[in-house]
Amino acid sequence: MLTGGAGYIGSTVAYDLIKFGHNVTIIDNLSTGYKKLIPKKAFFYKTDINNRSNLKKLFKMKKFDLVMHFAAYIKVDESVKKPKKYYVNNFDKTKIFFNSCIDYGITKIIFSSTAAVYGNKLYKVKEGDKLLPKSPYAISKLMCEKFIIKRSNQKKCKYIILRYFNVAGSPKNLKTGLIAKKATHLIKKLCEFILGKKNNFFIYGNNYPTKDGTAIRDFIHVSDLSTLHILSMNYLFKSNKSQIFNCGYGKEHSVLEIVKAGIKKNKEKLKYKFGNKRKGDVGYAVADNTKIKKFLTFKPKYNNINLIIKSALRWERSIISKKFK
Repeated sequence: MLTGGAGYIGSTVAYDLIKFGHNVTIIDNLSTGYKKLIPKKAFFYKTDINNRSNLKKLFKMKKFDLVMHFAAYIKVDESVKKPKKYYVNNFDKTKIFFNSCIDYGITKIIFSSTAAVYGNKLYKVKEGDKLLPKSPYAISKLMCEKFIIKRSNQKKCKYIILRYFNVAGSPKNLKTGLIAKKATHLIKKLCEFILGKKNNFFIYGNNYPTKDGTAIRDFIHVSDLSTLHILSMNYLFKSNKSQIFNCGYGKEHSVLEIVKAGIKKNKEKLKYKFGNKRKGDVGYAVADNTKIKKFLTFKPKYNNINLIIKSALRWERSIISKKFK
């Protein structure tokens, strides 16, 4: 079962699971997801994750051996302005959902967390490093992590927590990709700018203690991230051991470097502007991915920033004429 399977990452994983012969059930309230992204071969059940009555009906209707939890609000800047919204949706509802899953015998959980739980570090972070989240979004994710670990100890369920770094790009088949009414993802916004959907492009902050003054990020292609979910699932079934994994390539890219790369390959006349830092943003976020290589034998296929930008542009062009509701 996948929560948030009508979203960007959840739908990508759903397609890959179906490709490998798995039966997939998706639950989503469609508040930020899009029904058109859901694979036709998946069973879709529209509900909020904290609706105990609907969950009870679903659990009586179907049996599940694992849940992947993608459902969450993810905008850092919005979380700073509306922290309660994020604590209620990302933590309170998740707590209700996981308790319901455990009550109905689901003992394996894969949880989508974030690299933002590490806070502002100036080095590649390892899974065991100190956690210092800076935004309500990051705090809400860390609260979920702690809850899952606590419930695992109480109920002997097993989990894998995946801490995403910056996810971008689109699968080759263009069946799914990132859709956002007000995009906050760097490469998504850059693609909209390059294609003329946006008139201005701002880089937030040019006085970070980095090589060019802009923030440093570690980007991972959504298809490689999807592979990590399937590898994590296989590991969980085989080993029955809980783990936390960083999901990134371990490559440093500055925001300015990304913007220049995207513009140079497409429209050199476009001009970007610098704005102030946003509250909650960190200056450096890069993964030490030694652990996923060791435990999951992860071998990325799309570890190239130009390829990531190109695939994101292909998706952005493909949705110009489509209507998503």
